[in-house]
Amino acid sequence: MRPAARGLAGFCAAALFAGALLAAAGKDKLAELQARFDRESNSVHKAKVLEKLGGAQFEETRLLEKAANFSAAGLLWEKFRDNARLTLDALKKQHPDAERHSNGYRELEICLREGIRELSQSQIVAPPEFRPPLQIVRRDLSAMDDEVLRMLFPRRTVNVPPAPPSGEERQE
Repeated sequence: MRPAARGLAGFCAAALFAGALLAAAGKDKLAELQARFDRESNSVHKAKVLEKLGGAQFEETRLLEKAANFSAAGLLWEKFRDNARLTLDALKKQHPDAERHSNGYRELEICLREGIRELSQSQIVAPPEFRPPLQIVRRDLSAMDDEVLRMLFPRRTVNVPPAPPSGEERQE
């Protein structure tokens, strides 16, 4: 084997090994963040951990989708939804007035919005047989996001005036 070919083969082997190490480190990080999330009893801190955990879960779902492992990606989306629900329930229990104590609710809303955007991308690349469960998760995330927004801005969602009539219908 030529020295240049040996060098290229060695470089490729090192790159594959580094990729495997990064994937293993990503799974370790995900497991560590999930354990931290599960241990957290303060709802505001739980929401902040969810932001980091959600980001790691989104990255892992992208990797699973590239590997065509859509069933594992779907299970990870369901875990994200369950974590978000746990966070919202904990926030409602510890800080029921979201308008006055918005810490945690804001982080959760941002994380939900990012999750909905990422999930929309997952739905595009998923084969048709994997889309219905993803649609259910997306509907659940959207409902939670709407609930958080109503809690954060209750006066804006109650007594919203109807849209003004169009120019043709208006009698002046």
